[in-house]
Amino acid sequence: MTFLTTWRASLMLATLCCASHSAVYAGLLDDGKGSLELRNFYFDRDFHGDSATQSRRDEWAQGFMLKLQSGFTPGPVGFGLDAVGMLGIKLDSSPDRSGTGLLPRGADKRAVDEYSKAVGTIKARFSQTEGRVGGLSPLLPLLASNYSRLFPQWFNGAQVVSKDLNDFTFTFLEVDSTKLRDSTDFEDLTAMAQQGAYSTTVTSDRLYYAGVDYQPLKNLTLSLHTSQLEDLFQRNFAGFKYKTGVGPGEAFTEWRYFSAKEQGRDLLGKVDNRTLSTNFGYSIKGHTFSGGYQKVSGDTAYAYVGGTDTYLFSEQQISTFALANERAWMLRYDYDFAALGVPGLTFNVRYVKGDLVDPANISSVKARALRASGEEGEEWERTTDLSYVIQSGTFKNVSLRWRNATMRSNFADAADENRVIVGYTFAF
Repeated sequence: MTFLTTWRASLMLATLCCASHSAVYAGLLDDGKGSLELRNFYFDRDFHGDSATQSRRDEWAQGFMLKLQSGFTPGPVGFGLDAVGMLGIKLDSSPDRSGTGLLPRGADKRAVDEYSKAVGTIKARFSQTEGRVGGLSPLLPLLASNYSRLFPQWFNGAQVVSKDLNDFTFTFLEVDSTKLRDSTDFEDLTAMAQQGAYSTTVTSDRLYYAGVDYQPLKNLTLSLHTSQLEDLFQRNFAGFKYKTGVGPGEAFTEWRYFSAKEQGRDLLGKVDNRTLSTNFGYSIKGHTFSGGYQKVSGDTAYAYVGGTDTYLFSEQQISTFALANERAWMLRYDYDFAALGVPGLTFNVRYVKGDLVDPANISSVKARALRASGEEGEEWERTTDLSYVIQSGTFKNVSLRWRNATMRSNFADAADENRVIVGYTFAF
């Protein structure tokens, strides 16, 4: 039995033992808060290519997410409870257009009319250390929950985050299952397929995580994290983040280094990956110019947990640019129109170019042709993102967002994508 497993059981027992005291109820209500997030989401991705098994994914759905967060009970160790309930409703879909990630679908590829799910979390706080047991949605370098559709990806497990030591943040995590963004049930953990590089039928029932972030200066952060997806792979992360004033603006850079290798019973087969992802930029008067270089080394593609985000600077709407041996260059421009007197309106455009891709483990018709001719793979993607939050009037705080992407590749089917998202959050 691991430390976090023991701690999880102890926390649940302590919370139940305290439940009969009236002071507990007052503490739970203190600093408690809630919100209801409405998310109307239209997703359309068109594929181009003779090998495409589905020419289009096009769905429209409405999401409701209710969050209730309690305060902590009084005393040296405070306890609390959080709960999240989610309801997704189909507005438009058909079997030939399903699979967008907005709605679950059955074996007949028909999306459900509606679906609901809920997660609960018991929490405890002692000084600057907080523990959580139950539903978790972490945003960590080696486990970043995906929230690119109606609802976040959730994990079931235990997490401890401590800031008791000045300038340090320690994170410990253990999870045993995940509830994907369009799923109602917790499932075993898997690896991301990465265009066929890894099997998604091999599963694991445990992931262990430990990390430390050190901030010796206000503008400098150093990070070391490690995780183990039991019997599949071991991953490590080292990070460097720095920013400083230069002239009238601010310069910044961030370096992220990942390594992965097979672990335990090697159920996934060979995992041999090292990836460096960098970003450099400068911000001035509403403008932010940035870009970076990324290189994947080793015999296999970038390895990460199924359903999660990559935590790479290269990740776009359609492609991650993280296949075996891939080299990528990234450019990005952001503008905040508040600098022109239009607060709430923001825009960004990104471009990523990847080449030197080893097609050996890519399961596509185009990749087989590349292998036969001895050629390497290449791809590019351009994305734009326009967002506006209404600042006043009847619809104050309603957010409008349009995301557009164009991807072209010589080893995968080309795709054009649009996402339109309307959101509003009631806080109480």
